[in-house]
Amino acid sequence: MDLNCDLGESYGVWTLGDDDAMLEVVTSANVACGFHGGDPTTIRRVCDAAAERGVAIGAQVSYPDLAGFGRRALDIAPEDLRNAVLYQIGALDAFARAAGSAVSYVKPHGALYHACVDDRAQAEAVLAAVTAFDRSLAILALPGSALVELAADTGHPAVGEAFADRAYTGEARLVPRSHPAAMITDPGEAALRARRLAVEHKVATVDGGDVSIRCGSICVHGDTPGAPDIARAVRAALESAGLGPAPFTSRA
Repeated sequence: MDLNCDLGESYGVWTLGDDDAMLEVVTSANVACGFHGGDPTTIRRVCDAAAERGVAIGAQVSYPDLAGFGRRALDIAPEDLRNAVLYQIGALDAFARAAGSAVSYVKPHGALYHACVDDRAQAEAVLAAVTAFDRSLAILALPGSALVELAADTGHPAVGEAFADRAYTGEARLVPRSHPAAMITDPGEAALRARRLAVEHKVATVDGGDVSIRCGSICVHGDTPGAPDIARAVRAALESAGLGPAPFTSRA
């Protein structure tokens, strides 16, 4: 099982998360590409550190919304979105290659991630950008989303992910961040959820039920309070279950 995290989201004098601590734990790094977070120096530093540790580098692509941290839905034409995503992948790949690595997958961020669940036009634009860059580049997204289904329809590699530190609805969707129970901040609880996702392919929902989710990667957010402790607990839970972790791209 892969363990991924959003990293490289600091910008200028604004520091978000502890990238170095997370890179000691995770196996895949979703690196911001400058459109929702990340500046050239931050991106270069994260790519260098990831390459040194053998952590897979993924492009976390976003709407062009630096002020809103990519968490605002934008009314953007599919062609503009396709080009924005292609731009971001190319920029990150330059830093990854300078570090002796390369971008090995793409994951949408924030509002774009959620748009790609149901909006086929937005999902098609993201897929078109990834295909234009490299047809073998994997996509990491929500299982059952329009993006995953479109990738499957075209034979494009795609992997579903689940979240150890986010609450779920009964429809296997993420509970909106505005909900008081949206975030899982207790390391022990996150670890139990991760182990159950990896072994039973199930997770408890916010209304007290269960929902089935099959995934090839589990995410912990770098900006969640206590993120390094959460990541360490999740990794230990996966290791105790005999499930790695290891980058999902190494199994392609």
